[in-house]
Order: sequence, then C-alpha cells, then structure tokens
Amino acid sequence: MGFSWQGGSVFLYHLHRMAGRVYVVAGELSGDAHGAGLLRALRHLHPGLEIAGAGGPEMQAVGGPKVRDWVEDAAVVGIWEVLKHYKWFKSRFDEMLAEFREMRPEVLLLIDYPGFNLRFAEAVKTEFPETRIVYYISPQVWAWNKGRIPKMVRLLDEMLCLFPFEKPIFEDAGLKTTFVGHPLVDELEEHRIPGVKADDSLVGLFPGSREREVARLFPMMIETAKALREKRPGLRFEAPAASPKLAAMMRSMIANARVGSLIQVTDGGSHSLMQRAVCGVIASGTATLEAACFGLPYCLVYKVAWPTFIAGSLLVKLEHIGLVNILADEEVVEEFIQADAEPISVSRALDRFLDEPHHRERVREGLSQTAAKLGGPGAHERAAQAVDFWLRSHA
Repeated sequence: MGFSWQGGSVFLYHLHRMAGRVYVVAGELSGDAHGAGLLRALRHLHPGLEIAGAGGPEMQAVGGPKVRDWVEDAAVVGIWEVLKHYKWFKSRFDEMLAEFREMRPEVLLLIDYPGFNLRFAEAVKTEFPETRIVYYISPQVWAWNKGRIPKMVRLLDEMLCLFPFEKPIFEDAGLKTTFVGHPLVDELEEHRIPGVKADDSLVGLFPGSREREVARLFPMMIETAKALREKRPGLRFEAPAASPKLAAMMRSMIANARVGSLIQVTDGGSHSLMQRAVCGVIASGTATLEAACFGLPYCLVYKVAWPTFIAGSLLVKLEHIGLVNILADEEVVEEFIQADAEPISVSRALDRFLDEPHHRERVREGLSQTAAKLGGPGAHERAAQAVDFWLRSHA
C-alpha cells in the first residue's frame, strides 16, 4: 500500500497529540526540585512530551530550554516584596500567558506558589476552558486561608497533595484529590548512610535556611550549647549551614559569643548530621520532616517578628505549629514558640534526651509512625500517573 503525504500528515498530527503538551509553573527552589522529579517520571510515560513553562535549574534540565529558570527572582516573600516587584511579575505573567496561547497544552501543571499560580489558573480557565489544570503540592490553605478553597474547586481539575489529612479537606469541598505521598521519602533515601549509629556525645543544631530565621534562632542555640557543655564537658555540637553566606554569618555569631570552638559549623551536611547526632533542636519547617524520616529525636523552635506572629495567630487555627505534630494530630515533639524558644527551656528538653534513653526511643518511635504517614516511595511516579490520566483523556 502506498504512503500518501496527506495520510502521513494525519499520522504525525495524531502522534504529536499522543505525545502531549504540558505547561508547568513553579516559583521556589523546593517546587523546582519536586517539579523536576514529577517531570522526569512523566517523561518515562511520555518520551515525546513537549514541556514549557517556568521553574528553576532542575526543571529546566528535565524539561528543556522552553522551561525558563526564574526562581531566584520569583521566590520573594511577603506582601511588601511582591508589591515592590509588581511590574516585573506582571510582565512575566503576560509573557507566560502568550507562551501558553502559542503552545495550547492539554495540561497546565501548577506547583505550589499559590499567589501567582492561582491567578494564572484563572486566566487560563477563562481563555482556555478545555485545558485541564492540575495542582501539585497544595498551598497550606488548611492553616492560612480556607477562603481560597472554593476558588480552587472552581479552577482546578485535580489536586495532588503530599499529606493524607489534606485529601478530605479538598474532596469534601468537591475537588478531585489524590494523596500521592511526600517526595521527601524518595529524595532522602539517596542520603541514607548504611550502618550509621548515633553518637551519644553529638547534638545537632539546625537554625533554618533563611537569614532572618538564623538571626533569630542561632544565638539562642549557642547559649543552649553553652549551658549543656558546662554540665557535660565531653558533649559536641554541630550546626549545618544551608549556604556559604549563612555559614559565615553563623561563624561570626559564634566568634561574637566568645565560646571558642564550642560549635562546629559545616557547609551543608544536614542529612548526615540527622543520622549521626543523638538528638537535636530544629527550626520549624521541612527539616523537621526530614529529621522524622531519619529518626532523630528533636525539639522544635519557632520565632518570628511579634507583629507577624500576632497577625498569624489571628489567621491560623491549629493546635500545633510543627508539621510532624500536625501530621500525627498530637504532640510527638516539644514545640518552643516565640518567648518559649529560649536557652533554659530548650536545654532542659535536650537534657532529657541525653539523660533518658527510654524518652529518646519513645520520641523516635513516634517520629517513625508519623513518617510512615508520608506515604511509601514513588510519590513522583504517582503524581505523574495522575497527570498522565489528563493527558490521555485529551488524546
């Protein structure tokens, strides 16, 4: 049978349609890492998938040159910072919408970053109602802004959430929701040290990954270490810095406190320390989930500017502030918030870990049970399968 150009064109058109097109938007480094994992898994399902959008270096490496790397500029925090950069954001928004019009993808994949992404979803839904919109990594509306939920139900076709307690929140509101598990479970396996044993004389200090966070919490951690060393001369302290800039800042604080070589500051290495330390004190955030996965007994500390805390307290109606305690729906780890995040209380909590092996084991067991709720390995693959469903529904 002969091959006609017209028939060949139709075949190539259908092949292109089967390969699919996805436009993806992430605006922070964590979203870039998780987005890259999802896109990698999606490429396995659709080798010819066309990907465009905006993210960071990791997403660009997977998606190709049509994925712009904008996270360094896009990841601004706070209302004032966003307003200062309004013109820049407006220009990026218009450019991305123009790219979307040209590409006409079957699926818009949004990763966290709700301020920008929900506005972008609104624009796409208005102009291209046939586009399927999938959201990966739910904004923490259950903590901050439940008023956003009806808007998300109206705009989105599916929510892919990381925590099991998020599923009923969106489902009950009428949005198709899939609990895919937390990608940390996979990502941390690469950092697991075979056969490692905790050192009874090593305490981990984790002051956070942001400059303001470190400025508020690390001086308290230095004083805590000082108080503990006075009672236990053989005790050692290690503090991993999230960047060279923060490492320099932390070393300067230690020098100003005149405590000699009391604390060893390392460039990175938090995952290693979580497995080698006997216990620790950790700034509220993702690191607390990482510690749970590695089984490090710890107490949580949280301190922000008082106006921010008061405003947040009016908005947030949660019993606990730590992700592990929220996930467990009980206090697995002690939380020291604002004025309570001070050396006497924190050193007392660490003292208990050091003095009472049974207490350490009890907390470790609670962390293990909570970490199990994050889902098994394969979060990116499960998320990719959900996106694949919408791609195939268009084929």
